[in-house]
Amino acid sequence: MGFPDRIERSISVAQPPATVWEAITTAEGLGTWFGHKATVDLRVGGLAQLTFEGGHRADLRIERLEPPRVFGYTWGIYGLPADDPRRTYVEFTLEPVAEGTRLTVVETGFAQLPDDLYSGAYGGNVEGWQKELGELVEYLDARA
Repeated sequence: MGFPDRIERSISVAQPPATVWEAITTAEGLGTWFGHKATVDLRVGGLAQLTFEGGHRADLRIERLEPPRVFGYTWGIYGLPADDPRRTYVEFTLEPVAEGTRLTVVETGFAQLPDDLYSGAYGGNVEGWQKELGELVEYLDARA
């Protein structure tokens, strides 16, 4: 039996998909709730960079872009050197619902990790998505 390879979280927000899309795909949005600064080249194959408190940086490669419904990217895995080619894939899916938007984030690719790195990377991202999605809701609520 292997380790879980997938993290999935869904939230409902009171804003329309276009507002949520802007929050997850622009430098202003990402640099507010998902880091302290961001750059985004919003196209398939484009790069985005998030800078966090303490100087930690995450480099994203945009893999899927279906405005305003699907935004997917790959990024490095916690615990691996920056030049390691292994990445996880993160996909945001936005669905309009009566009360606003249902946002689902799925991250996959953890099964490629050796046992000694798995728990830190997987567990850290499970906690991280919970925290970051809470910050996204706060960001969207403040804009409403």
